[in-house]
Amino acid sequence: MPLSASLPPSPACLALAGPTASGKTAGALALAQALSGRLPVEIVSVDSALVYRGMDIGTAKPTADELAAVPHHLIDLRDPLQAYSAAEFVADAQRLVGEIRARGALPLLVGGTMLYFKALWDGIDDMPPADAAVRARLEARAAAEGWPALHAELARVDPATAARLAPADSQRIQRALEVWHVSGQPLSSFHTIKKRANNSMESAASVLFSLEPSDRAWLHGRIAQRFDAMLEAGFVDEVRRLRARGDLHPDLPSMRCVGYRQAWEALDEEARTGTLPLDDLRERGIAATRQLAKRQITWLRSMPQRRAIACDAPDATGRWVALALQALGMAG
Repeated sequence: MPLSASLPPSPACLALAGPTASGKTAGALALAQALSGRLPVEIVSVDSALVYRGMDIGTAKPTADELAAVPHHLIDLRDPLQAYSAAEFVADAQRLVGEIRARGALPLLVGGTMLYFKALWDGIDDMPPADAAVRARLEARAAAEGWPALHAELARVDPATAARLAPADSQRIQRALEVWHVSGQPLSSFHTIKKRANNSMESAASVLFSLEPSDRAWLHGRIAQRFDAMLEAGFVDEVRRLRARGDLHPDLPSMRCVGYRQAWEALDEEARTGTLPLDDLRERGIAATRQLAKRQITWLRSMPQRRAIACDAPDATGRWVALALQALGMAG
């Protein structure tokens, strides 16, 4: 069936998702350029790392020129010491979509935090609050048995969540097991969320496109190139400055972002030995980013409403722009 046959007319907003390094920022700016003079575009970031101030290089934050070219939202919202939840994102994004439309502009949601997209599309239920006693017990078990053992337990009680978490992803494994012990329900049951009126983007007639590689090797090459570029741009010094503040630690959500965790550990090694293990940092950072991309693609494939575009095709950006214009009824 041709894509146009399944698209709602004049969607209230468009969304562009995709794994890391798939070309989302370039695609968003290309659409804004194509619509220049016809329809102003404002970009709403759907990225849990871009909300943090002072974390620019390792998050591939849009450059100053890119931020100046098109209005961007939900970037640099929080200090790295602060948390930002999916529920906060949903509230902020819904508000922004309404405000942008009221200005006569197109809201374009762009990013790779798939939990945010899913929460925005399907609504979000209240999960159990943190339980200090349960967390302490889980941490004690992890110290004795190791996080891979707790990951194996999670695979038994919540296989859907375990499948998208690395065995060493202590923060998320702990939270998933905490939810299980407190509520008796798997964390994935809160992410398979019942659609509710006024708590989802369904009524906004939004259209979700996704950039997905047909060849994983292409994406892996892009990830390696980008990590090398980050190192060249001073990523390690960026993390060094964050450590020097003295109030941050590696268990914070901000410092557990892919790349930052590996850089923090490399700087720990430097503090112990006097030598920065740069080659090891590069290897581990690229591997962690590849695992992130794998999880993002898994999330995307669970979202049947998406319209996938091969991001490794030579004409990927042009194809995305053409389909977006078609969805807006502005093709030709």
